[in-house]
Amino acid sequence: MKHLKAALFAASMLAPFALVSAQAATPASALVVAQNIDDIVSIDPAEAYEFTSGEYVTQTYDRLVQYDAADLKKLSPGLASAWNVDEKAKTITFTLRSGVTFTSGNPLRAEDVVYSFKRVVKLNKSPAFLLTQLGWTPETIDTMVKADGDKVVIHYQGDFSSAFVLNVLASRPASVVDAVTVEANAANGDMGNAWLKAHSAGTGPFALKAFRPAEILSLTANAHYFGGAPAMKSVIIRHVAEAATQQLLLESGDVDMAKNLTPDQIGGLSAKGSFKIETYPQAAVHFLSFNQKDAALTNPAVWEAARYLVNYKGMTDSFLKGQMQTHQAFWPSGFPGALDDNPYGYDPAKAKKILADAGVKTPVDVTLDVINSTPFTDMAQSLQASFAEAGINFKIIPGTGSQVITKYRARTHEAMLLYWGPDFMDADSNAKAFAFNQDNSDAAYQSTTTWRNGWAVPSEMNAEVLAARAEADPAKRDALYVDLQKKVQAKSPIVVMFQAATQVAMAKNVSGYVNGALSDFVFYRLVTKN
Repeated sequence: MKHLKAALFAASMLAPFALVSAQAATPASALVVAQNIDDIVSIDPAEAYEFTSGEYVTQTYDRLVQYDAADLKKLSPGLASAWNVDEKAKTITFTLRSGVTFTSGNPLRAEDVVYSFKRVVKLNKSPAFLLTQLGWTPETIDTMVKADGDKVVIHYQGDFSSAFVLNVLASRPASVVDAVTVEANAANGDMGNAWLKAHSAGTGPFALKAFRPAEILSLTANAHYFGGAPAMKSVIIRHVAEAATQQLLLESGDVDMAKNLTPDQIGGLSAKGSFKIETYPQAAVHFLSFNQKDAALTNPAVWEAARYLVNYKGMTDSFLKGQMQTHQAFWPSGFPGALDDNPYGYDPAKAKKILADAGVKTPVDVTLDVINSTPFTDMAQSLQASFAEAGINFKIIPGTGSQVITKYRARTHEAMLLYWGPDFMDADSNAKAFAFNQDNSDAAYQSTTTWRNGWAVPSEMNAEVLAARAEADPAKRDALYVDLQKKVQAKSPIVVMFQAATQVAMAKNVSGYVNGALSDFVFYRLVTKN
């Protein structure tokens, strides 16, 4: 009966793609991907702040400087062919690459760059803080970012090195949009925000053909891309929430790639030898957090006990095998300044003693919000069982990715099982998210785990985050971040548990797919099918 239901479900999913399915294999010029994409809240690059929307923005937009598919370890020229830095004046002057056009056909201008940065600041959506931290506000942006012929001159404020600023400008909200097209589709002063939730206006290797939330994301190749036209004429990303259905579609030849399979499924496909399995280390860390707006969760003893109630090994040895490794610090392993110590293990007896010694009365009933897909639901069930050993009872509340994330941003949860990836390749990105919160008021919205969990970070920790950001000496800077990780690891309402690895199953004829440590480093432009 289960197989029948799966087959019927798959058939219903295939209906809109009858042309593709009738060929018994995907077209040679199209890459078809099965992926859970229901975390997307917005695909406007000024608002996109989810993992899948990050992948999308990389396909359709470029930045002045960026990490590219050809070499993810090097910050490369993007829309800028060159730049000059004046550290003393805190100024960077970019020279635009010549001959670049948007997918509309409009030529790239310095004015487009200025407009793009200005709309991020003025719209002030979730990722805007990445640019506003440079001192850019609606009042100052016109004097701090200027167009000068084929050059863009940017000024910044704060104790930042130019290397930090360049990494900020390589981040998602610094993507450049076609000002002429966007403004032509603006409504009620929204600077095209509503229109860009269903359209693209970039210079990237692909343009958006269609987006239907929790259904499909379809891209078409940009034949005039300055980095070379993609080999795939189209990329079709189909929303498939169930891992079993993803596997079924891959094995039947209806998709070329499945991106959310379980370790058991990966193992089964590997044993058959008929598909390629690629593993990509990820920068995402997975955590359990407790909202400090709930008085029952503010006792530090609850935080400490929680660290001994996670069955780390039990999960990584079973349903998370190959997809996550135990990592208990906020900056991912493998990056400069990472803390690789994992001092906590599953010890319910110790957790019970910690709670009893602190006078915490049990049972403690807590709701736990979780994304309703693999592996999050399995993780939630493991936590529910292990925490119950010490009298902390989780009531699991599943939801789509967008529902869970929206609730988290509103600070209306009690406990939350989620993940976090750096916004750009600098340890400050995660330090600001996990160890910084100078204003915990409801009105002071911040895109950080600290604010979203209502945690008023101690002033000395806030000061250390700022000191690390300003430190010019790399060794000293790394040491500060290690110290911050130790402090958050020992005493905070955020329990970092795992670091992710992505395993992607694909047809043997697919090559050239690039999946870096960040969602922004997913590239389809080099993919070929032999």
